[in-house]
Amino acid sequence: MTKAIPRIGSRRNGRIGSRKNGRRIPKGVIHVQASFNNTIVTVTDVRGRVVSWASAGTSGFKGTRRGTPYAAQAAAVNAIRTVVDQGMQRAEVMIKGPGLGRDAALRAIRRSGILLSLVRDVTPMPHNGCRPPKKRQEVVGSTRTLRWKCVESRVDSKRLYYGRFILSPLMKGQADTIGIAMRRALLGEIEGTCITRAKSEKVAHEYSTIVGIEESVHEILLNLKEIILRSNLYGVIDASICVRGPRYVTAQDIISPPYVEIVDTTQHIANLTEPIDLCIELQIKRDRGYRMKSANNSQDGSYPIDAVSMPVRNANHSIHSYGNGNEKQEILFLEIWTNGSLTPKEALYEASRNLIDLFIPFLHAEEEDINFEENKNRFPLPLFTFQNRLTNLKKNKKGIPLKCIFIDQSELPSRTYNCLKGSNIHTLSDLLSNSQEDLMRIKFFRIEDVKQILDTLQKYFAIDLSKNKNKFSFKSIVIISSSFYNRKKN
Repeated sequence: MTKAIPRIGSRRNGRIGSRKNGRRIPKGVIHVQASFNNTIVTVTDVRGRVVSWASAGTSGFKGTRRGTPYAAQAAAVNAIRTVVDQGMQRAEVMIKGPGLGRDAALRAIRRSGILLSLVRDVTPMPHNGCRPPKKRQEVVGSTRTLRWKCVESRVDSKRLYYGRFILSPLMKGQADTIGIAMRRALLGEIEGTCITRAKSEKVAHEYSTIVGIEESVHEILLNLKEIILRSNLYGVIDASICVRGPRYVTAQDIISPPYVEIVDTTQHIANLTEPIDLCIELQIKRDRGYRMKSANNSQDGSYPIDAVSMPVRNANHSIHSYGNGNEKQEILFLEIWTNGSLTPKEALYEASRNLIDLFIPFLHAEEEDINFEENKNRFPLPLFTFQNRLTNLKKNKKGIPLKCIFIDQSELPSRTYNCLKGSNIHTLSDLLSNSQEDLMRIKFFRIEDVKQILDTLQKYFAIDLSKNKNKFSFKSIVIISSSFYNRKKN
């Protein structure tokens, strides 16, 4: 039963108490104090004056039953019955204590019909004595944005560039994963251009000497190996050296195509001490990594040279950790040294792109796990056979030959471009000399890639292979390819 508030005080207080049951209370505050042994529900007005109260003990429960949820529900019903009769419509609820009856009392208050505008838990939290509680720091990992920055860049010489980069913020362990992968990609996955073979007449063997030249043939080959070149074209490129002594022969004396650039033209090759002619034919190739020459690979007086196609001389990574506990984060530092054919920033870009290309097959694993025997419903495509027309194309001097238009200029998707490049298809001439069956034998090549190639040929070169197989004009192809080549060059 509800316990009435005793009337105490002066004559004035007695007058207020005599009219308490008759006044209207539209809004109030309900305090629920739930302990393990009892639940007390107190209802006050907005000024804090108690209107009614009840507990599990005054509701008829004794012993351990006073801490049950049912006892708390009964206490809440008894305390609210009086204020509902006085017209209370809205209330705020303050819950305190860890007892079992807090939720049951709250459900009883909701069923009473009173609109609850606020429910607040005011249970005090222990904070190690008199110390103020520490504010919780919320770290949301999904909102972090990775940022990279070049903190140092310098050019020590024409053959040595240096760059230092940072990447942050990274979670614990991510910096080591990225650093190891980037270092391997920088040292082994970036392509470079170098001299792979040299040929000269009247040379008996590699270790012979030539009258009038200070260096031996072996020393000249070693000097040619040290020449650093820059080029974006694939395939074997021919160059030559033709000089007459006496004079010093340097890399500046190499006669090469305009798209092959010599980084350091002061590189020494030989010293001619007598008035003799020195003619050396060179082969330049773009490749990756280090390829050692074979012992018995001399052909027609030409001698192979160890191919060092590694623009990155060295790469290091270090990690700086900050933070405490589970909020520990890392900063990755990358140091890159290049030989001058690439800047450290360009090398970082190339290594990142190569790593992305290596992981692309995993994104299409379900689509590419298809055998050729199961693909019986593929629509036939016309063959890319234009051998009879290519001879006429070479005779037309006004246009750009198709062998000079490389597939990286046709804006193919990176996945299609990497598949073609891995199959030694570098120019448009190489592409047109393959059939659909040849393309479908390429690893990771799909029918969608063939469609993309057809769309690219139609867009840039006006070749509609699917509709007009035998009636296209090579003259228009040469003119359009010439304008496309000039547009890409500009």
